[in-house]
Amino acid sequence: MPQDQFHYDKMIEGALRGVVRDALVRVSRDGLPGDHHFYIGFATREPGVELPESLRARFPDEMTIVVQHQFWDLKVEDEAFTIVLSFQRQPERLVVPFAAIKSFADPSVNFALEFAAPVTATGEPAAAEAEVSALPAPVASPPKEEKEERTTGEVVALDAFRKR
Repeated sequence: MPQDQFHYDKMIEGALRGVVRDALVRVSRDGLPGDHHFYIGFATREPGVELPESLRARFPDEMTIVVQHQFWDLKVEDEAFTIVLSFQRQPERLVVPFAAIKSFADPSVNFALEFAAPVTATGEPAAAEAEVSALPAPVASPPKEEKEERTTGEVVALDAFRKR
């Protein structure tokens, strides 16, 4: 079988991470329109991730944040975003590189993305992640309104595009 010299799987993953970046740029500029809100899951041990030690102790491997009612100072750069969220009524600053993001969902429109597992130190892909069948539970402070209805979204798994 011919070898993929273009690494299309990496191009697709980069493009999908660009969707997350573009959505966050829009929110940083205009705020969240309508009922839109985001669940962003990320690997806390990835290079460039910055979070308080108290949160790193609670979430040593993976964390999911909710961008909805209580967030401040969202700044989006080419490789990462910075956001302030409230944890136990304490504002905390987080820096999340786009490369660390494992999942992104906007349940208001049933949209979800799941990214491939990070590469291990040997250069081999880590064990494949199971597809998300329901939205992750929020980690940040709860929304002001408790009437939020949980729905499932369609997940785009990049493993479907990878050669085995």
